[in-house]
Amino acid sequence: MTFQRIVVALLVLIVAGLGGIGYVEWRTAVQMRTLKAFVEGYVFNEAVTACEQAKSSTPFKWNGGKSTSVIGLNSVKPDKYTVSASYTLVADNVYCDYDPIKRKAEIGSSFLERE
Repeated sequence: MTFQRIVVALLVLIVAGLGGIGYVEWRTAVQMRTLKAFVEGYVFNEAVTACEQAKSSTPFKWNGGKSTSVIGLNSVKPDKYTVSASYTLVADNVYCDYDPIKRKAEIGSSFLERE
């Protein structure tokens, strides 16, 4: 009888622990989405301005473009200590990567090894 109570108590603790872990993970994911949306909204106007002013043989026209979309904030970790961030916009099939840290835009770059 004691053995059965111990097994049931351990099972209840395991279920409660898994539920707690799931809740914490869900809350963290919601906070990360909110933070990402805030950063993307903060960077958007700067990215559009920098992309339209960037020198390139293919002009980037966000305002007045027929087909525009925001790919969003991306990051790549090329080595152990460096993280490269990029905010990518597409206007009429012209890609523009904006680096929010350096505040520099590159049109048609290969940030994510695109063709």
